[in-house]
Amino acid sequence: MYQPICPEEGANDSMNPEVTVICTCYNHASYIRESLLAVMQQTYSSVQLIVIDNASTDESRRVIQEFIDQYPQVIFIRNTHNIGLCRAFNLGLGEATGKYVIDLAGDDVMAPGRIEKQVKAFEGLPKDYAVVFSNAAYIDGSGKKLGYHYALGTNGHAEGVVPTGDVYKEILRRYFICTPTIMMRKSVLMKLGGYDENLSYEDFDFFVRSAHDYKYYYLDEVLTYKRVLEGSMATQFYRVGNSMLKSSWEVCNKAYDLSRSQEEYDLLAHRIRGFIKKCFVAEDAKQAAEFRKLLNYIEDPGWETELLVMACRLHLPVNRVYQQYAKWRSHRKLALMQQGLPYVRLER
Repeated sequence: MYQPICPEEGANDSMNPEVTVICTCYNHASYIRESLLAVMQQTYSSVQLIVIDNASTDESRRVIQEFIDQYPQVIFIRNTHNIGLCRAFNLGLGEATGKYVIDLAGDDVMAPGRIEKQVKAFEGLPKDYAVVFSNAAYIDGSGKKLGYHYALGTNGHAEGVVPTGDVYKEILRRYFICTPTIMMRKSVLMKLGGYDENLSYEDFDFFVRSAHDYKYYYLDEVLTYKRVLEGSMATQFYRVGNSMLKSSWEVCNKAYDLSRSQEEYDLLAHRIRGFIKKCFVAEDAKQAAEFRKLLNYIEDPGWETELLVMACRLHLPVNRVYQQYAKWRSHRKLALMQQGLPYVRLER
């Protein structure tokens, strides 16, 4: 049963601290009920659920309302226009009373024991741990399992070494955490001011800002089912006129200010070069020049990067061709995942 919400984080029962799940929905009519029901069916009882419909244009709001009629204790925020993911999440964060917070997309599904297991892990960790994350299974629109974020061994555990503890350098190096799996310490979120509402996506920024001062803990179980649909966020990076590259540039600037060693600057430089390549594909010469300027503060961009930035200025019509390639690559990756290839490869 749902437990009465508490006005202060410190008021949570230390043996059964409350967890707030903030579910943001935009055109997830086909999946939102399954996502919300999985929250209400958790083995952990002290859960506050906040649902935000970000001005969906499909039947999402109707489906959510029917769910609310069944579970009236759930908080429902109805946005009259789409205010972006980060701002929508912060609206929910303003209503959150839990000690820990989960950011749940309206098409993803939590395993029944996820909250209980993550809380148990969190409660056994020092307060300098801001995040507990786990492995995930990828599913398609019909719920069919496609594969895993980290490859599973015969014992059901990840094959390879998942970075844990101080992960700041690995955050700079590459994307390796499946974002929907994370549980966050609310006090850290509040100290950071929530998500940066100037950005079009949240995870890279949150990872950089939190991992700089706090530790992460990996819980080696599959606790979330992440849905893979056409038009995923990863493909948005390569679309002409997308705002994600500018957001990435802003996060890289923050990382530049936060980094403390030459190794961290070298890792950031490598990441910036990757974003410049995305700018070329997205035909975004202005943003490529901004990334190049930032890179120059760390190291000499080199002739290859200078050539790529110059090519961006030529506005070559490469995007349409790349979109076809990206679609092929996406289908191939899904096929390989079904054959056992993980989404993220780990060092042995």
